[in-house]
Amino acid sequence: MRSRIQSKLQSAELWQSFIVAVPYIWLLIFFLIPFFIVLKISFAEYILASPPFSKLFRLADTGAMYMTLIFDNFIYLWEDDLYLNTYLNSLQISITSTILCLLVGYPIAYGIARATPTAKKILLLMVILPFWTSFLLRVYAWIGLLADQGTINNFLIWIGIIDEPIKMLYTDFAVYVGIVYTYLPFMILPLFASIEKLDMTLHEAAADLGSRPFTTFRPITIPLTMPGIIAGSLLVFIPATGEVVIPEHL
Repeated sequence: MRSRIQSKLQSAELWQSFIVAVPYIWLLIFFLIPFFIVLKISFAEYILASPPFSKLFRLADTGAMYMTLIFDNFIYLWEDDLYLNTYLNSLQISITSTILCLLVGYPIAYGIARATPTAKKILLLMVILPFWTSFLLRVYAWIGLLADQGTINNFLIWIGIIDEPIKMLYTDFAVYVGIVYTYLPFMILPLFASIEKLDMTLHEAAADLGSRPFTTFRPITIPLTMPGIIAGSLLVFIPATGEVVIPEHL
């Protein structure tokens, strides 16, 4: 009987180890190995061969192994302002987009977390619903909305607010709109998870002591939901930094 229990415990431990090992194996194969390959290429020299870069390790006739590191690629990055300005511009767009997603997503997540159970399910479904549509199709939809003869300009002209179309497409405004629209669910969901766990008795106690809602929001709500803020900000900032499709089309 004891041996059977021990065998079950061992099998359970092996199964748990396998489950834990799967994401690490995934990261090793699809992240670390490609990263080190690219890192190796960055220290090599471009040559007309296959593969089109020089070898880092060379074996001499004496049997000794030599490693040759070429830093020309990194020097070129700092000498050419194009790459530095492009990277700084990407950081500016990603940081601004993250802040906008936080400002828009926090009230939405707070409202969903405080809704009734039935309304909460419907609202969460509406947040997740855009993922059921192709990302590229959603970007193209914004082209039709923001174009000079698009839906928004035609509507504003029709109601008499403007006399001629406003240039929105192929501007920074369009890029921010596209990024915020695309990555807003990644901000809302972590915030919702943090806000839903809030102990509302803390707010009630603060109200009993004469604290106003906004005064309570700063010292209580924000610190307690900081994990969701950090998680959502990372989920938006990291992919927004390397975003290509939205700036290319909008």
